[in-house]
Amino acid sequence: MKRRPSVFAALVVLLFSFVASKAGSTEAAWARLATGGYTILLTHALAPGVGDPPFFELDDCTTQRNLSDRGRQQARRRGVRFAARAVSISRVYASQWCRTLETAANAFREVEAEPIEALDLVEDDPDLLAQRNEEIIEIIKKFRGPGNQVMVTHPENVEALTGIIPRQGEAIIVAPARDSGSEGPALDVAARLLLD
Repeated sequence: MKRRPSVFAALVVLLFSFVASKAGSTEAAWARLATGGYTILLTHALAPGVGDPPFFELDDCTTQRNLSDRGRQQARRRGVRFAARAVSISRVYASQWCRTLETAANAFREVEAEPIEALDLVEDDPDLLAQRNEEIIEIIKKFRGPGNQVMVTHPENVEALTGIIPRQGEAIIVAPARDSGSEGPALDVAARLLLD
């Protein structure tokens, strides 16, 4: 009389398959980045609180919500992850907010971040957000390398560009869509990497 595999054994096999699949997709993502030509969308590191104080000013970090010490450490660890895999980063952009610029400066010390308004946080203005997304998409379309480019922005911007709500410390790797018609998405999500 044959015994059916136990539920426990089935769960172990399922869990192993899931872990192996995750590890394989992570390695595939790093391999893609090694070839260059991709855009890596990152959100700023840990900046405690929500939003910014009323009447904050972009050119005065003391008026904004900023990275904590832990956030600076997170940003440095993200940069170390790319360096450990010998992933070439040739260009870095960031929104004009201090927390994104500081994330970029801590993560990618060899490449100075260029602040661009198109990566700034936009609240309650869908038309302006759409216009800025088009500017970002054009920058992504024109990029061919060498290496990869990084854009450090806000979770809302990443979601608007990709439809993905990024987890803390998640890199969304994108490229221009191969079959982007007038109705299709402008970007393909090539991979997702959890860095933290």
